[in-house]
Amino acid sequence: MAITSKPQRTLLLLGASLMSLGACATQAPTAITSDYLEGTALSRNEVGVSKHTEFLEVAIDPSASELNDADRARIRNFVGSYAQRGHGPLVLSLPAASANPQLAVTAVAEARTIAWEKGIRYDEIEGSAHGAGEAYSQPMILAYQAYEAVAPECLSKASLDFSDVTSNNNLPTLGCSVRTNLAAMIADPADLLGNRPLEAGDAGRREVIMEKFREGVPTAASRTAQESGAVSQVVN
Repeated sequence: MAITSKPQRTLLLLGASLMSLGACATQAPTAITSDYLEGTALSRNEVGVSKHTEFLEVAIDPSASELNDADRARIRNFVGSYAQRGHGPLVLSLPAASANPQLAVTAVAEARTIAWEKGIRYDEIEGSAHGAGEAYSQPMILAYQAYEAVAPECLSKASLDFSDVTSNNNLPTLGCSVRTNLAAMIADPADLLGNRPLEAGDAGRREVIMEKFREGVPTAASRTAQESGAVSQVVN
């Protein structure tokens, strides 16, 4: 039988204790979930994008010879909306079944003219027809594709336990309000998809700035006294 001295027994016990502590450290429970380590608070509350069709129906009056002012105003507003957030072509659909075929053709032509006046190129307009074989007179239809920002679903603050300090994790609602505000403010949600091409840079302006940089002079545009951002001293 081997005889172990007291110092050796102490070292063996100390080693066993350290091994047990190491095992506990690797198996200790944690409140940090795996998804918490992926992305940020904002990326966990992303803004979605949905695509839908906007359309306008303009009734064709069987006894009229031209569109009335109210319909013209509706067409202008609709085309203006297309210019701001429309994607794809602006569709002008002629009713094949109409009690006033002449006005139907005139209405489509006038809608095209209004679109041109609003800055819509002819190659952005697409002609179509609908209502063939219908028994009743059909309206003229204008349509285009648009995108809508979809805000994330934010949890109610009442559902959270703010007294729970088992971890230092941020709450799942952090960043959700920021994303909700962004969804309400963004001008064209299609930009979230990255589909809009970047315009070419101004090479001439870039050369001017680079030349000023080489000469060591300020590159900012000069301002007049009227354009100054200084705070008025009148009340001082």
